[in-house]
Amino acid sequence: MEHRPVDPTSDRPVVKQVADDLRARIRDGEFRPGQVLPAEHHLTEWFHVSRATVREALTILRGEGLIQTIPRVGIRVLPECDKTTVPVAAGAEVTARMPSEAGRREYQLPLGVPVMVVTHPTGQSRYCRPDRIMVVVGDRLRGCRCRRADSRTAGRLRVW
Repeated sequence: MEHRPVDPTSDRPVVKQVADDLRARIRDGEFRPGQVLPAEHHLTEWFHVSRATVREALTILRGEGLIQTIPRVGIRVLPECDKTTVPVAAGAEVTARMPSEAGRREYQLPLGVPVMVVTHPTGQSRYCRPDRIMVVVGDRLRGCRCRRADSRTAGRLRVW
């Protein structure tokens, strides 16, 4: 594994530099799907950063759907999956929220990954894994508005 050092004097935060490096190694095939990444303490030595920095970088990659932590196994690279197109009509609402424990199991979501809820004007809702969908808004976007749904970590997009 070729060393790509982080630059603590850079305007880019060190945690993002670590995440960028690991992401590039995954994308370049150095870490293949199904492969277990080096343990956290090896990554801290490799990048010369704290364990908290490595953990935060891994959290970023987990949220992107690139890795999964498996207890007593390690951090495994996930295979790239096919994306499902989810059409969104005018008047629909797309919301991101953290799932309940039951919802996380039902949608097979790793810890820390939100669930996307697409609510159509008819009131019908569709729940999706965010790393496996591509939201398509008609032929052209006439207007959209982003706002926080509430004080918790969530996002909402309304299309009209």
